[in-house]
Amino acid sequence: MSTEIFVEKIHEDAVLPFYAHEGDAGMDLCSIDDYRIAPGETILVHTGLKFAIPVGYEVQIRPRSGISLKTPLRIPNAPGTIDSGYRGEICVIMENTSPENYSDVPELTLNDKGNQKGPYVIHKGDRIAQMVVAKYEKTSFVATDSVEGIGQDREGGFGSSGVSKN
Repeated sequence: MSTEIFVEKIHEDAVLPFYAHEGDAGMDLCSIDDYRIAPGETILVHTGLKFAIPVGYEVQIRPRSGISLKTPLRIPNAPGTIDSGYRGEICVIMENTSPENYSDVPELTLNDKGNQKGPYVIHKGDRIAQMVVAKYEKTSFVATDSVEGIGQDREGGFGSSGVSKN
């Protein structure tokens, strides 16, 4: 069974989100414009889409692993949450983490490999991020004098389990 999300295309070049492969959890989102992202710059990449997300669901915007591995482009608020009550355009916050002293090198594209530093160009139609539809539960908070004795305290935190398997 699938959950329906109604989508409005507000730009003629908008591409509906799509699964690249059978069984994928994430659907690809595409840019509707060309962008140049200078080193150190953060921009909004427009998708030309608006969603009507059902109550009890959210859409999470996440990086595409290939872009994260092969470029210095990042989605700084990942995962970004789009709430069911939001009806504005879906945009992706994209940051070029290249050092600013790489501004004078030739422009790179999402097809360039090797995590090269410099200005990047995103082309109209490029797959820039992925989205995952997630169900959530409403939560209530109950004030208490102490959380000791409620559930089990596993103790530790902030690296207390170490990094080695042994």
